[in-house]
Amino acid sequence: MALSARGYGVLRYAPTNLLLNVVRTRRGLKWGTLAMLLAVVYFYAAAICTTIINDGGPGWLYLVVLLFVWNAFKFLWIGPVSLVHLVRSRRQERVGGRRYARTRRQASLT
Repeated sequence: MALSARGYGVLRYAPTNLLLNVVRTRRGLKWGTLAMLLAVVYFYAAAICTTIINDGGPGWLYLVVLLFVWNAFKFLWIGPVSLVHLVRSRRQERVGGRRYARTRRQASLT
């Protein structure tokens, strides 16, 4: 359990996880669909590594392929998820703006 907690602390600062954390912020939600394009790059890198392995390359490249595919799937799901969160947050902002305008009108009438 302690090893798992320590591993999570290290993986939190991995470049892809940092980028995904930025996309999950309110300002970064609009970049979710663009971040999905990084999945294409990761899948392409995995295909290149697989080709190298098939041509007699070292077997440890399978770990790199696994890492590339894992990162590609992380970026694939962030696109639709960020769009859902963006729609939800904009709806909440719109409702909040209406409530604020309504209370301002009522305050000015009294």
